[in-house]
Amino acid sequence: MARYTGADCKRCRREKQKLFLKGSKCESAKCPIEIRPYPPGEHGRGRTKDSEYLLQLREKQKCSRIYGVLEKQFVNYYKEANQKTGKTGENLLRILETRLDNVVYRAGFAKSRDHARQLVRHGHINVNGRKTDIPSARVSVNDIVEVREGSRNLTPFEVAKAEAGEKTVPAWLEAIPSNLRILVHSMPERQVIDTQVQEQLIVELYSK
Repeated sequence: MARYTGADCKRCRREKQKLFLKGSKCESAKCPIEIRPYPPGEHGRGRTKDSEYLLQLREKQKCSRIYGVLEKQFVNYYKEANQKTGKTGENLLRILETRLDNVVYRAGFAKSRDHARQLVRHGHINVNGRKTDIPSARVSVNDIVEVREGSRNLTPFEVAKAEAGEKTVPAWLEAIPSNLRILVHSMPERQVIDTQVQEQLIVELYSK
């Protein structure tokens, strides 16, 4: 599966805000954006003309980077969202939120979406009792996501149980750290998705 393998912190600096791609490092004083709050590169401190197209492009880039999705897959998600009833932008965010790797991250079982993706890829997660090692697999209402029996004593999951309650779990999910289980109660509505993106700019970009 294709994935980005470059420096995550450069991506945050490019967007001039924290995208929380590195887990606990993003919360510490070592976060590069705290030290160098400007885009990377020789001309990072120079002024750029914020054209309408640039604003739309940056918003799309920010969204795809937050969720760890490459361009081809992101475009496919947009096309799917556009075919659904309702607002395309909200449909797009709902698709991204219901990815399995994001659900594992949102429940507090991983420090970042990259970490969650790794846990899924390594076969540590079951969905409705069946091993699912595809990070882009999507959950549905009433699904039960849980850590496999043989993986529950691994360090990441011991840490997740010890730190239970420190992270706010969105209302559409219910995390049960003691059982390393996640219950999907509903599909996420826009008002409970805290991703800081203006999805309408993404719609305008792809509508051209």
